[in-house]
Amino acid sequence: MSSDAYDKNGVIGTSAGAEGAERAEGTERAEGAAGVLRYSAFTDDPAGGNPAGVVLDASALDDAAMLAIAAEVGYSETAFVTAGDASARRFRVRYFSPLAEVAFCGHATVALAVALAERMGAGDLLFDTPVGEIPVVTAIDPADGMARATLTSVPAHSRPATPSELEEALEALRWSVEDLDAALPPHVAFGGNEHLVLAAASRARLADLDYDFDGLADVMRRYGWTTVHLVWRESPYLFHARDPFPVGGVVEDPATGAAAAAFGGYLRALGLITAPSTIGIRQGEDMGRPSDLRIDVSAEDGRVRVTGGAVPIG
Repeated sequence: MSSDAYDKNGVIGTSAGAEGAERAEGTERAEGAAGVLRYSAFTDDPAGGNPAGVVLDASALDDAAMLAIAAEVGYSETAFVTAGDASARRFRVRYFSPLAEVAFCGHATVALAVALAERMGAGDLLFDTPVGEIPVVTAIDPADGMARATLTSVPAHSRPATPSELEEALEALRWSVEDLDAALPPHVAFGGNEHLVLAAASRARLADLDYDFDGLADVMRRYGWTTVHLVWRESPYLFHARDPFPVGGVVEDPATGAAAAAFGGYLRALGLITAPSTIGIRQGEDMGRPSDLRIDVSAEDGRVRVTGGAVPIG
């Protein structure tokens, strides 16, 4: 499926005519009933970054309702606060893509944290998620007044991809072994959920993304991957990334915080991080939604810190 088969949010199948009008009306009803907020994460521009839905009070919603709202919103993920203690700044959070619940989502975590900081003031937050406790620190930048959030992942780790995993993924991507950077071997990395990490040998290879949507989704479901994290190394401290997300009903994610956390574990597993390091990840450029993610990785601490801003949409 080529890049012109989806809109700038990475969502498949935008409707037109009467069908589109009916869908838009349904979206408005769903959002109004749930109080859905829309933020774009890992950017200071609503036209960039990765859009996320945020529902600050989902205590009355069951699983089916949350999934339906996420599908109507149409972003790669929507974060739902299902319970919380505002005085302790601790909240229970679940994440849904348009097709299924997701154990953890980095960009929706950043979006939620910024939404809370704007309403409660900056400071520490603690999110209880399906993968465990996720501490988040929020701050307001005095220079531009923008809220930013730093999440601390669960312990990240990485292992080499098996030959069958690699073969099946390359076939669905329509890539070959020669398209890969031999210095950055294929791995399956974890930072809350699993992502296949493949390093492209050139920026041109990364830019030319035209893959078998259904085929890759089948491979990912079989192996339990949330996204395929495609990267190109510009320098030791700057990487470009693209993240196909067909299992969530989305062709591509403009910014993927969970994959960024997993990628930090990947760099540490390869021995490329031997001292505390800050790595920049540039994502979303090739789909017209540029995003900037920062990860802080140490050689000893198994957790990865992912930082980004978020701004309201509309």
